[in-house]
Amino acid sequence: MKLLFEADAVIDGTGSPPLEKGAVLVEHGKVIAVGRQTDLGLPNGARRITTSPGSTLLPGLIDSHVHLAYSGSEDIKRLRADRMDVSYPAVALRAAAYAQSSLVHGFTALRDMHSPGGAIIDLRNAIARGDVVGPRLAAPGRGLTVSGGHMDLPFYADHVTLENFAHACDGPDAFRRGVRLEAKRGADFIKLNTCVGSRKKPGIYWRPEMNPEEIRAACDEAHAQGLLVAAHTSGGPPLTATVENGVDCVEHAHWIDDDCIELMAERGTFLVPTLLVNERNFEVALAPGQVISDWAHASRQAKWISLEKARKAGIKVGAGTDAGFMVPHGTMHWRELALLVQGGFTEMEAIVAATAVNAEIMGIHAGILTAGRHADMLVVAGNPLADISVLADVEKLTVYKDGFKVAERGTLLSSIPAELAA
Repeated sequence: MKLLFEADAVIDGTGSPPLEKGAVLVEHGKVIAVGRQTDLGLPNGARRITTSPGSTLLPGLIDSHVHLAYSGSEDIKRLRADRMDVSYPAVALRAAAYAQSSLVHGFTALRDMHSPGGAIIDLRNAIARGDVVGPRLAAPGRGLTVSGGHMDLPFYADHVTLENFAHACDGPDAFRRGVRLEAKRGADFIKLNTCVGSRKKPGIYWRPEMNPEEIRAACDEAHAQGLLVAAHTSGGPPLTATVENGVDCVEHAHWIDDDCIELMAERGTFLVPTLLVNERNFEVALAPGQVISDWAHASRQAKWISLEKARKAGIKVGAGTDAGFMVPHGTMHWRELALLVQGGFTEMEAIVAATAVNAEIMGIHAGILTAGRHADMLVVAGNPLADISVLADVEKLTVYKDGFKVAERGTLLSSIPAELAA
């Protein structure tokens, strides 16, 4: 059956002005036409679905940097304990609840940045089969890191070993093999940890982990297998080396110099600045005697400068929260869009970052309301172009995936439509 969705305004995700009195025609879970209500009319056999007066219909939102394996607790000890106390099957079950929380808050797709034990890959498959309701997921398998690197769990006792958690590699050949093994497990993309933040030298807030030969080997192998590469980064020369050697999307990247901006623009490298998690350093309660580090203060200032440079250079910026690290799943995703606006983006540019750009980063046929794309849609009782914070009120949100209503006013549908079950 064809479904005709009508709203006072339709935002298609491309950045074009909204269609007043717009409509989206859907069939078999795909968009087949978008236009003004007067132009589309009511095609033969179509069922009209109207929205409340003043509502806006837009593509389902996407968060391109989450960690469904983690709770988002403000307590860093909870994060460390989760790695040892929660089994991988339990990680997947808990992650399903986190993914559903994101869905009811309007996020119909998520790019997860680490799948310990393959748990998030298995959850992705369960959602795709129709076993559970959830957003579309992309997962990289385990993150590739050097021995003792960002994801190789430093600072645990010598006798503590966590199997199948991260993937430590050393040397170009090891990284090539690492890519192949994660691809074998079912990775949608490859996650590297090329450079990290540093607090050792005043004024130098980054340090390299992977050497250029390792980055190049991993990227060449991933690209040969048709996979994009994302990297945890910080800034400075190690970030430039990351881009030079083939990484497709840089995460965090608080310190981007002018030469690197130029290189990213030339290469078409994506940026996911994860603004919210940095701000959360200044919002969570500190333990007695704890102080906010110089690194956090410096990165808070630098990220706005780098974001403005990227925007002016035309670099494609995606919206990613780093949910799972001090950021709870679902309730705060909208704030990344608000922070993009705070950083100089228009409300429409922020929406494009969380729809069209993120869909391109994930490689999914969603994020834009145009013929042939998935009919993943969000109806908002209000106008996010006038006030982006309307996205915060779950009572004002109705969520559709493949043209079927999956959540309304913060409530997930209790059953899976037969049409969605493969």
